[in-house]
Amino acid sequence: SKREIKMRKLDNTKVRPLKSEQLLRIEDHDFALRPGFGGSPIPVGIDVQVESIDSISEVDMDFTMTLYLRHYWKDERLSFRSNKNKSMTFDGRLIKKIWVPDVFFVHSKRSFIHDTTVENVMLRVYPDGNVLFSLRITVSAMCFMDFSRFPLDTQNCSLELESYAYNEDDLMLYWKHGNKSLSTDEHISLSQFFIEEFSASSGLAFYSSTGWYNRLFINFALRRHIFFFVLQSYFPAMLMVMLSWVSFWIDRRAVPARVSLGITTVLTMSTIMTGVSASMPQVSYIKAVDVYLWISFLFVFLSVIEYAAVNYLTTIEERKQLKKKGKASGMYSIDAVQAMAFDGCFHDTEVDMDLTGFSDRCEENETRAGAASVSNVDTPRIKRKRSLKGNVGRIILQNNHVIDTYSRIIFPSVYIVFNFFYWCLYI
Repeated sequence: SKREIKMRKLDNTKVRPLKSEQLLRIEDHDFALRPGFGGSPIPVGIDVQVESIDSISEVDMDFTMTLYLRHYWKDERLSFRSNKNKSMTFDGRLIKKIWVPDVFFVHSKRSFIHDTTVENVMLRVYPDGNVLFSLRITVSAMCFMDFSRFPLDTQNCSLELESYAYNEDDLMLYWKHGNKSLSTDEHISLSQFFIEEFSASSGLAFYSSTGWYNRLFINFALRRHIFFFVLQSYFPAMLMVMLSWVSFWIDRRAVPARVSLGITTVLTMSTIMTGVSASMPQVSYIKAVDVYLWISFLFVFLSVIEYAAVNYLTTIEERKQLKKKGKASGMYSIDAVQAMAFDGCFHDTEVDMDLTGFSDRCEENETRAGAASVSNVDTPRIKRKRSLKGNVGRIILQNNHVIDTYSRIIFPSVYIVFNFFYWCLYI
């Protein structure tokens, strides 16, 4: 009835609101074409706010970054009338119906737009047709790293932005606010790297099939923290090298002690080197840490070879002495140190002992020394034994080979010089 129609007109809540699409006159234009199609290239300004650098992978040679990417351009087809000159803000549902720049990340491996709780996309349109298009993106891109100075290295990485379809004749990418177009969060930090700088730059990229394209660069320099590798690699290697020098102060006839010490240090150095290599990419060139570990391994290995030379020369020297002294009624006249090489006991230097009776006499002496009553015949022998025990250090020092004496000076001196030049070269 007429009365019902009149009541509906008076009721404003029943009036259908004006669609933004009708306000922007989207249906009146073909947004498959860029603004100003056929004319001069459309300028598209870019600014970026880096929220975080999530990870740096040396093995994969890439980095992961989360950022806010904002585009600025003017499309007069989206202009509208506004008495208060206020902009209109939309979410991602309007993006598919209008023209937006097709910016992509060069050398990216994977990227996505965050969609929790809804897609993180914002579109703001001003009455004069200026548009702000903002995205929150996480992108993983390649970073061409040079590990020749690892772990004392500084890596320079860049995230590159470029239009995929429109070359410089159709679209001109530029930094909206110059060097201030790139901003970072104050709390950005990484566990293994210190971020030295962020900078923005631009250039051109040429493709033989499609021509020249504008390209924008987000550059950042990463300096590696060295303290972690000092604790995990350098310091243990230093300790193993110094531990291998202990064998130079052990008696040259203590074969089990010196051989086991040398083998232990060699195997430990091999374990350290394997652990460092497992966490690094299999590059074909030598890294700084490889130089240090291999030189340290060489010092440990040479300490084993040094004892092999000492033992060999000692054996030859003793054989020559025995030949000179000759054999007299099945008895060899040898000194106390030579006797210790056979039975492990100390003897008087002026006593001639039978080789076949060394073990029996050593056990007999120990038994007599522990008895409650000691005979007068054994008293001088016990005194000599006690005096020898008090001078063990002096006997070892006097009977070390000359190679051990020089090794105590040469090995530490050369290693100190090597460390000095190493740290001066790479730091």
